[in-house]
Amino acid sequence: MRHNPARLLIARLLIALLLTAPLLAGCLERGQPTMVDTSADDDAFCRANNVAPGSNDYVICRKNRDVQRGNANARTDRAQRNLAEQMLNNPTRP
Repeated sequence: MRHNPARLLIARLLIALLLTAPLLAGCLERGQPTMVDTSADDDAFCRANNVAPGSNDYVICRKNRDVQRGNANARTDRAQRNLAEQMLNNPTRP
């Protein structure tokens, strides 16, 4: 029985793709999904700090939590970009 080299190459590439796809899928998601509802956590945090719901202090507390979350996401994104840039500019050769 004679093997077709093109067919073997395609089969090997397909197997390699199937084995690496789950590993690469983890690279696509960083941190929390974009639609996470954090309102309960923010509410619990503000109430724990003795801020009455509906007051001006409560609104300020919730806005501060949003700003802190945005800053944390920006830091994480910046760190990820810096790492990618460092890896591209300083490749290691085995």
